Amino acid sequence: MTESLLGAVLGGEDEDKAESTKVGSEAIAAAVAANLAIESPEVAAEAAAFFREQVEVLKVQKKILEAEHEYFETEWRPRLLGIRLRVGFQVFAILAATVIGIGVAVMILDAVTSRRAVIEPFDIAPNVAARVPSGKIVAGGLLDELSRLQDATRTSVQGLDLSSAWASHIKLEVPETGISLDEISRLLRERFGHDVHLDGDLVGTSAGGLALTVRGNGVPPKTFTGSATELDTLTVKATEYVYSKSQPARWAYYLQNAGRSEEAIAFCRTAFGSVSKEDRPYLLNVWANSINNSGGSPREALGLYRAALKLKSDYWNGYNNVMDSLWILGDEEGAWRAGEDMRKAAGGRPGRAAEVFYLNWDALTWNLGPWLDSIVVDAEANAGVGTGFATAGPAIADVDARLHDPEAAELALKTTKEDPNDPSIGAMTHSVRGRLASEAGDTARAATELEAFGAAYADPAVSTNNPGYNCWIAPAEEAAGHPDKADALLKTAGTFVDCYRFRADILDGRGDWPGAQKAYADAVALAPDLPAAYYSWGVALANHGDLSGAEAKFKDANRRGPHWADPLKAWGDVLVKQGNRQDALAKYDEALRYAPNWKQLKDAREAVAKRKT
Repeated sequence: MTESLLGAVLGGEDEDKAESTKVGSEAIAAAVAANLAIESPEVAAEAAAFFREQVEVLKVQKKILEAEHEYFETEWRPRLLGIRLRVGFQVFAILAATVIGIGVAVMILDAVTSRRAVIEPFDIAPNVAARVPSGKIVAGGLLDELSRLQDATRTSVQGLDLSSAWASHIKLEVPETGISLDEISRLLRERFGHDVHLDGDLVGTSAGGLALTVRGNGVPPKTFTGSATELDTLTVKATEYVYSKSQPARWAYYLQNAGRSEEAIAFCRTAFGSVSKEDRPYLLNVWANSINNSGGSPREALGLYRAALKLKSDYWNGYNNVMDSLWILGDEEGAWRAGEDMRKAAGGRPGRAAEVFYLNWDALTWNLGPWLDSIVVDAEANAGVGTGFATAGPAIADVDARLHDPEAAELALKTTKEDPNDPSIGAMTHSVRGRLASEAGDTARAATELEAFGAAYADPAVSTNNPGYNCWIAPAEEAAGHPDKADALLKTAGTFVDCYRFRADILDGRGDWPGAQKAYADAVALAPDLPAAYYSWGVALANHGDLSGAEAKFKDANRRGPHWADPLKAWGDVLVKQGNRQDALAKYDEALRYAPNWKQLKDAREAVAKRKT
């Protein structure tokens, strides 16, 4: 009964359900009265009277519900439909306003963040119109050259979005104003953005030549003159001028990438006081880079890098270059500390600093996996060459060689993009192939390749970007039977951990174990927080049968370079000699995590795994 009553109230039940409610109530009353009559006739009579009254009440309620239902159908249902339509229109209006609001917000955000170079058609004087009939031709040439300059600039500094004034117009009109969305967007960018609008003119000179003038906001007018056939040359000169004025930081990096170090130094020095505060750290950085690349004072460069960090405390590339300068100066321990300073300033790793800016720290600590990953990511995001001075391909091959993956290293070398302005490509190709040949036991080829690398290393643009790499020439010369060349190189190579540990290896190979021990100790003292010297010393101790001493050195190396596979493999080799098969397998497995394609490591593990005891 309860369900029937509720159904009638809520849903306007039909007559059948109402009648069933009535019949059901009367049946229940009769049944109860019959039961009570058996027990007490008086009570039964009273109960029957009570139930008759309730049935009458239900009849009245039914009539009321029927009347309410009829009123609802005739009066409220049409009103509810109207309300629903009105609410629907209001919701639609709100959604439409929201969409418009989002669109306006996007346009404003686009305007505020806009950094475009908008090139207007140039004015063409009548006396050259026959040869250059359209201002779009000149503007198009300027646009093409600007695009080329930007593409040739390797840097993480944001560039301008290049466009012509006649491209990408949106013609959707705003009602009752006649103004297109493109015009609204342009007005917003002009008001809030950082666009550079460029135009100019081309006129004929009295001598029959051409005079090309360019100008723009932030680009003072300048005229370039030449013969009647030199429009392309004038366009290049005008574009470089525009680039230097509109994007001084990127222009400085372009000069650096193009090997124009002296021009880069002069530009950074003279432009520093007139550029924005945001651009000044970048100019100091390029200034320092160019000093190093041209064979200037590394200490002067170090001072400029540190000055850049004072202007921009989160200039992570500045930290990376401080590390490089300290490394060039032979202070690898100081370079490692600078990396630690960056990690703390960045809030840990990973943190605010991009992984690519840890590459010097990774190289010092033989943190090869992250080092390789950061170079690959940077290269993939920047046309396959990366943002560094040196092209990424040989740097990738360098890390692959350290990971004992010769196939990957060769592939990286073979797929490197050529760049005549980058001397590191040829130099590092010789270095990688020389070290691979040495590992393969081809001592003659190793010496030949590394001697070629040594010749290229004389270029400061190579040596300052690869400090200490010349140390690897000495063991190759010693293995090839050229001890005099090995000694001569180590006398002038510098105070690098690799030079010290390779000298110790050479002394040990010549039978001077006491001298080797001292040289190993000197290598450790030179940079006690780096792993390489401990590793080399451990290998020598193992060769001399001091297995416990070797294990201690490998443990020291692993603590300072936990992701370097070589100390782990050597540690496993020592454990095998000590009869500790299970621990040796564990070390091999750990090493395989960091050098998964190292054949000798796989062979060593397989040999131990096959042993029953």
